[in-house]
Formats: sequence, structure tokens, C-alpha cells
Amino acid sequence: MKNIISLIVLLSAINFYSQINNQSQLTIDQIMKGESFIGYSPTNIFWSDDSKTIYFQWNPNGEPIRSLYKYSLDSKNIDKVNIDEELQLTQSYDFHLNRDKTKKVFVKNGDVFLHNYTTNNTIQLINTFNERESNVSFSSNENSIIFEKSDNLFELSLINGKLKQLTNFQSGSESIISSESEQYQWLKNQQLDLFEVLRDRKIRRELNKNHSDDLKPKTPKTIYLTSKSISNLNINTENYITYKLSETFLNKSTITPHFVTESGYTEDQITRPKVGEQQTKHELWVYDIKSDSTFQVDISSLRGIYKKPLYLKDYDKNFDPNYDEVKEVDFVKVLNSPKNQATVYEIRSNDNKDRWFAYVDFLTGKLVEINHQHDEAWIGGPGIPWWNGVGDFGWLDDEHIWYHSEKTGFSHIYKTNIYSGIEKPLTSGNWEVHNVILAKDRNSMYITTNQDNAGERQLYKLNLKTLKSEKITSKVGNSEVLISPNEAYFAIRQSFSNKPWELFLLKNKKGSKETQITHSTSNEFENYTWKVPKNITFKAQDGIDVSARLYTPENGTVGKPAVIFVHGAGYLQNAHRWWSGYYREYMFHNYLVDNGYVVLDIDYRASKGYGRDFRTGIYRHMGGKDLSDQVDGVKYLIEELGIDKDNVGIYGGSYGGFITMMALFNESETFKSGAAIRSVTDWAHYNHAYASNILNTPVMDSLAFQRSSPINFADGLNGNLLILHGMIDDNVHFQDVVRLTQKLIELKKDNWEMALYPVERHGFIEPSSWADEYKRIYKLFESTLKSKN
Repeated sequence: MKNIISLIVLLSAINFYSQINNQSQLTIDQIMKGESFIGYSPTNIFWSDDSKTIYFQWNPNGEPIRSLYKYSLDSKNIDKVNIDEELQLTQSYDFHLNRDKTKKVFVKNGDVFLHNYTTNNTIQLINTFNERESNVSFSSNENSIIFEKSDNLFELSLINGKLKQLTNFQSGSESIISSESEQYQWLKNQQLDLFEVLRDRKIRRELNKNHSDDLKPKTPKTIYLTSKSISNLNINTENYITYKLSETFLNKSTITPHFVTESGYTEDQITRPKVGEQQTKHELWVYDIKSDSTFQVDISSLRGIYKKPLYLKDYDKNFDPNYDEVKEVDFVKVLNSPKNQATVYEIRSNDNKDRWFAYVDFLTGKLVEINHQHDEAWIGGPGIPWWNGVGDFGWLDDEHIWYHSEKTGFSHIYKTNIYSGIEKPLTSGNWEVHNVILAKDRNSMYITTNQDNAGERQLYKLNLKTLKSEKITSKVGNSEVLISPNEAYFAIRQSFSNKPWELFLLKNKKGSKETQITHSTSNEFENYTWKVPKNITFKAQDGIDVSARLYTPENGTVGKPAVIFVHGAGYLQNAHRWWSGYYREYMFHNYLVDNGYVVLDIDYRASKGYGRDFRTGIYRHMGGKDLSDQVDGVKYLIEELGIDKDNVGIYGGSYGGFITMMALFNESETFKSGAAIRSVTDWAHYNHAYASNILNTPVMDSLAFQRSSPINFADGLNGNLLILHGMIDDNVHFQDVVRLTQKLIELKKDNWEMALYPVERHGFIEPSSWADEYKRIYKLFESTLKSKN
């Protein structure tokens, strides 16, 4: 009974602080409804093949799910697409265009189709029910198509419809272990020695079998994969097939229990291993079709392939800069030249320090290096693969590739002749190229950059001969661009700081202006005057300019409490001039400002859009410069705005929750209170793909993990900490905060609280969970940052 009364008192307090104390026109329940309050912006935009229609997912009427809509360039009308029309669309992420871009072969629902842009006609080439085709492309002579099915390549002639299997990969091993005992084999041999009739029959049987085998059609060599998996199947010049073999190891995985289930029983979800577990090994192989033989590609000629990371010096007094054997690598992406005369691989080392472009010389069997990039921290940046996906590169012609590189400290576009290795920059400056679209004529590129302002993304047309660029978009904010197949128009998803994403149309002609197509925001959302945060910079203690978004009350900032918001992901930009992915937090900041708070949203060290040195500023020490940037932000608020230095709070989710904990544990003189949402508390328990880039691995670089993990600094907690976590979070596991809880108990800390959400993963879904979470955060700030003590 006592516990029930305590719970009622707690819930009453939360409601008091979030509603009765509220001076804003907004309510937390309202803004935490998300899109059902704001309106549903258009997503997943694509063009029709004839460039006359834009398709997009939308929900203007607030239905349970988005539906497919279309905008006609002829009629200027927006209509909902019926199911019959949707079934006929050729939109696919698995497609290939022929060289003159008059035809497209693509996969839809696991089957292969061919679209002719000249006739605007689509035909289905393959129709299977229990098997799925993928990895489709035109052959080098464009008279047939190549596709993958059941881990093998097939060729379908567009001339006579003949289907041919090109490879014969099979799982398992060629060797067959006999089940016959030695005794059985001895008796069998004795029978053959004793009886001539048995010997004669055996000879005739074998001759008949050989004759039958000779009459069978010739098939590709059977290549046994043993226990390895196959991927990146690719055919070049009709003579060679390259493929990647991967050996995955059985690592111990973590378990996420689900307590609130339909069955009523606790159900376990097997999730991921932790950082530092044995990683998948990859090999690049070539199948020579003419000789019906295979060989493994030797990577030992790659520059830096034996080089040890320099951090190992901290653990070895007799440091040898080179390994005895080559480093493990992954063959990330493969692309054939326009005429299929060369095959280039993008390769990345498993220690995250190196990236190569190289091609296979099929005549010699050697791997020929084209370009090498090295970073003692970790390879990354816009358009460059690391923890969250593949990179962005392509062919300019049959001799030149283009790619991103941070060679100058910022991610720019380069081209290199694959045979001479001569590299040439196509863009330069203290800004970054984020997206690239190569024009059909290959004489220009459409690039999205932040060259106007670090907080904007604008589209430019880059002339590849003169290297002069021309700005195309004009609206302040961010422009996500999709060009029409005929390159006459751009479909643009555009937004501003206080204006959610809408769909615009822009003619690809000098002087044209964007025309808005959709209107998605609700009347309820538009009834409030949403603040445009001020984009500022302040000096960090090491002299670096740090960008931030500042929200201030109308009645001044002197003596006001302040809240610092820390965005998640680490490598993400939020101090920009477009509608934030953290839109609930943006609305919450409006709510806080209405209630008398100053809010600062910082693009701290490691945030996206500011170049290589900014990106890698946290290498081997998370909670170092990324944390000191928060402290320096508070210093700016004190010195420039006169905020109350004794009443500063901090909050954030994921990486932001991690920084919040580090702030409460290590900077208690600066931060009085903090709300840590879905927080990493110990990086040794996070995933390998992300953590190993920045901190290496716990066994190899224990110092980096020791100084970067909040659980090691929990004794420094003096302020007020609120921990909020989803119990079925399969990214940052609930175990993270459970382990921290035990640590705080053992340290006899009593100035912390925890709120748990049994049905939420890393990204919350339910409005009730969002609302409960932010009512508790608001209560924390109201009760601690506005107190008299």
C-alpha cells in the first residue's frame, strides 16, 4: 500500500511540473505525439520512367499508415495511387542501366523486369515463386542480362531467351568421408581379387558411367564453399567472375528479454556480440570461365597492408611498425567500368585505418592498387564507408573513377586514372561534398555541399572540364535532391529550421526557382509560432570554433537557468538550418524557452559536416573534447548571455545520454542536473562496427575504453541524474544501465532515479512513452534548476 501511495505522489508531481507549472501554449502530451501533431512529411520520393510524374509516400489525412501518392507535371495534381498502378511501377533499388541509358533491367518482388525508356514499355523476363533473383545487370555486349539466384550467376539472352548457368557454387566440401569400416573394405577388395566376373562387371559399369558423363552438357566447375558464405558476385568481360568468400565465427551474443509480450511469457531476443569479438574474414576470388579454374586474389601488394596502428606503441616498448602477415580487409564494393573492361574494388582494412581502390589484372591474377587512403584515427567522412554503410564512388569513363577523400581534411571529390594512378581533385575548400549525381553525359556532376554555410546543404552543378560550379537551389536549409530520368527536373525534399520537410519541384534551367508541391503541416502545429534558433559559434578551449543552435526567452537571458542538449549518434549534425531529425526535442526546446530556460544545442567534437580533424577529435577518448565542448558552451552562455551559472542542466539520448553521464560524473561544478536517455554506460559493451573505429578494441586498447566509459567515473556523481531507458533496446542494451545501477548502489549514491519503458527499443514509438519520458525530464529541470538552493 505504501508503494502504491508513493507511486501516486510521484505521478502527481510529474503532472504538476509539466502542466500546472507550464507557461507555454504547448503541452508535452501534444508535442510528443510527433507526426500526428506536426503532420506527415513526404518520404521515399522517386520519378516515373517518363519523367512526367513524381511518386512519394505521404499521409495528408492522418491515416494509420502512409500511402503512395503521385504528382503529375502535366496536370499539376496530387492523387493517391491505387494498388493496380502501384503494382506496375518500376521503382527498384536493384537495377542497372545500359550504356546509353535507354533501357533499365531491375528486380521487383524477387523477379526480373526490363524497361525500355524509348517506348515506355516494361516486360517481365523472369517469373518465379519460390526463388528470388537479385544483383541484376546488363552483360558487356548488352545482348543479355546477368542475375544472381541461390548464390550463383545466370545469363539470360535478350536475343533468343536462352538461359545459361554461369557458376556452380555449392555449400559443403568436395571430400566425402566414407562410412565403410576397414573390415568391410577388406572383404570388398578380397572379392574383387578372387572373382574375375566381379572385376569385369566393375569395369563395364565405370565405362558406362564415363560415357554417360561425356554425353551430358558441359557445366561450370563445381566450386565448394565449405562453411563460407558468398557475396559480391560480379562478371567482367564475359570471361571472369569475381566473388567474395566470408568466414563468420560463432561469437557469444547478448540476449534482450521481452517482458511485456502477447504470450504472457518472457521471450528472449538474441541480439549482437560486443566490441572486440572475432570478426568475419573475407577473401577475394576469381573464377576464370574459359579455363574453368579459380584463384584467390593476393592483397599483399597493397600499401600499408602490413602496417600496425600507432596506438599499439602505448602497449609495446619494442614496437615493430609492421605485422608479419597482411591485415584483414573487407571488399566493400565492386563496380565494372562502363564497357565492362575493368573491375574496381573498394577495400577497407578491419582495423579501420586504411581504404584502397584497386582492380584485378585477370591476365596476371594480381591486384593493382589505384588509390590508398590512410588515417591513424579511422577512415570516415561524407561519402566514405565506415560503421553505417558503404561509400560513394563510380566511373567517369572506362579509365577514370571518382570517389570521396579527406586528403585535404575535408571530404571532397577526386578522380584517378586507374592505370596511371594520377589523381586530380574535382572540388576543394574548407567545406564538404555530401552527395553526388553523375550527369548522363558524364561531363558534369550534381553535388550537394555545405560550401555556403556549414549549416546548409545546397545543390551545385559541377563542370568536370572547367571544374567551375553553378548553384542550383536557392532556399535556405537542406535540399535532398532526386533528378528526373531525362534530367530536366529535380524533385527536392526541402526544409528550414522551423519548417518540416515538403516536396518541391525545380526545373533544371538557370534562374529557375523551387515550386512547393505538398503542404503537410497540421492546423494544430501551425497555431504555434515556432522559434528559429540562432546559429552561433563559440571558441572551445583549444581554439576551435564550435557551432551551436541557441534558443532564448523573449524577456532576456540574464539570471535564467540553462539546458544543454546533446544530439545522438556522435557523427551527426544538428546545429543546422533545416528541420531536425530530433524534431520532438526541437519542440521541447520551444516549450523550455516558453518556461524561462535558455537552451543550447551544440555540434560538439565528432559531429558531421566540419571536416576530418573535427570528426576524429574524440579518437581514443570519448568524453574528452566532446565533453569539454559542452563545458565551453556553458562558459559562452555565462559570459555572453549572463545565464545563472549555478543552474545548468544537460540532457540527450544515446551518444547524448553518454555525454550527459560523463558530464554529471566529471563536470559536476558545471552541470547541476542531467537526464540520460538510452545511454551507453560502458563502450566495451557496445557493438564492434561503431566502437572499434573510435576506440579500437578493449583487449588491444584498454586505456581508450577505460577513460571513455561513464561506469568508471560514477563516483563523481554529485548532481541530480535521471536515467531513462527502453527495456527491449537492442542497440544500447538495457544491461548497460542495469550494470551502472549496481555500481551506483555500491557507491552509495542516492541522487539518481531511473524510469524504464518495457515495450520500447532504442528509438521510442509510443507517444505515451515519449510523453512520460519528457514530463520526467521537465520535472527534473523544474525541481532542480529553479530551486532556491
